[in-house]
Amino acid sequence: MGKQRAMWIAWPAFLVAGVLEVLVFGMVDPQDLTWLGEPINASRHAIYTVSFFIFWACTCVSSGLTTLLSKSPFEVK
Repeated sequence: MGKQRAMWIAWPAFLVAGVLEVLVFGMVDPQDLTWLGEPINASRHAIYTVSFFIFWACTCVSSGLTTLLSKSPFEVK
């Protein structure tokens, strides 16, 4: 049951992270990004990759919280 629940969380989060990646970088050039006022000295591919995993982590947390909150109080121990 744990693997199935993990896939219920990870797969939709993966798809949403992909959509976010396309939407964000369709409007923003990765070379124009700054961190704490300094330009990010990384390749475009590195920025795309790190951003995707950040988006995926955020959407996993969101999906995980939704799954947790959908349980009845008797299921949560």
